[in-house]
Amino acid sequence: MTKLIRFALPIFACALIAAAASIAPQDLALQFDPAQTKVEFTLGDVLHTVHGAFRLKSGNLRFDPVTGRAAGELVVDAASGDSGSGARDRRMNKNVLESILFPEIVFRPDRVDGKLAPEGTSHVQLHGVFAMRGAEHEMTVPVEVEGAGGQYLATAKFAVPYVKWGMKNPSTLFLRVNEQVDITIHTVAKIAR
Repeated sequence: MTKLIRFALPIFACALIAAAASIAPQDLALQFDPAQTKVEFTLGDVLHTVHGAFRLKSGNLRFDPVTGRAAGELVVDAASGDSGSGARDRRMNKNVLESILFPEIVFRPDRVDGKLAPEGTSHVQLHGVFAMRGAEHEMTVPVEVEGAGGQYLATAKFAVPYVKWGMKNPSTLFLRVNEQVDITIHTVAKIAR
C-alpha cells in the first residue's frame, strides 16, 4: 500500500497542477492586421454625405477574459484621411485634425465587457480612452466579433462628437456639416503567439 501511495501521489499531484493550469485565467493577446483594417468615416451635410477612410498604423489588445481587464492600443494615422477630394482632405488635416501637430489618433482600451467566444458571433463593449488632437476622452465602443480558428473579424461603430471635443467645425456659409462624424471599423485580429 505504501509503495502504491508513493507511486500514485506524484501522479495525482501532477494531475491536480495540470487541471488547475487549464482553468486558470490567462490573458488573451490579439494583434490587429493593418492591411485588413478599414477605418471608415461618414460626415453628413445638407447637400450630400462625405465618406472616407483612414489607415490603421498598428493595433494590439490584451485582456483577461474572466475579469475584463484590458490593455493595448489601436493607432490610426491622422494624416491618412482620404475622402476622395484632395482639397477637402488638406483642410481636414490642417484645420480640423491638425495632423502635423497630432499625427496619431489612438484608442487605449482598459476593459472588455462581455464574453468573446472563440467560435461564432459575440457582442462586446470596449471601454477606454480615445486620444485625439492632444486631448483624451473616455469612450465605450460596441463591437460585433465573428471568431473562427484563432482569428476574429470585428466591426465597431461609434460617433465622434468632434465639435464638442473642441475641434473646428468646417461648415461654411453654404455648406453645413454635422457636428459629429460616424466611424465604422472593420478589422481582422489574430491571436498573438
